Amino acid sequence: MNVKIVNKSKHEVPSYSTSLSAGMDIRANIDEPVVLKPGERRLIPTGLFIALPQGYEAQMRPRSGLALKNGISLVNTPGTIDADYRGEVGIIVINFSAEPFTIHDGDRICQMVINRFETIQWDACDTLDETVRGDGGFGHTGKK
Repeated sequence: MNVKIVNKSKHEVPSYSTSLSAGMDIRANIDEPVVLKPGERRLIPTGLFIALPQGYEAQMRPRSGLALKNGISLVNTPGTIDADYRGEVGIIVINFSAEPFTIHDGDRICQMVINRFETIQWDACDTLDETVRGDGGFGHTGKK
């Protein structure tokens, strides 16, 4: 699938690190380092603008290495970029650690996964079909 991209960043367009990677690394496009204090969140620009085809979304997901080593994640994960959005892709990064964390220009701050989705129409009804699980949830399965 080909996707149009306008790259106003100082970096290459996102790419897959390996032939079996699901996500592409997204880099910070900033003029000066951003220091995230513990518990602080910031919108980090990427300089990227994309036009996805109808029926697709881009999911922005945390990088596992940043999460494990530094406590860095995304506030709304996965963040969705809709097919009709044409603004700059911005990443809402949060520092869950007890130490400040510095983001530098070009740092890989998240990964982007492209997904197909379905648009549904609701079918209003009075009852739903029965299942073994029923209305059990929030840790219900596996309990006796």
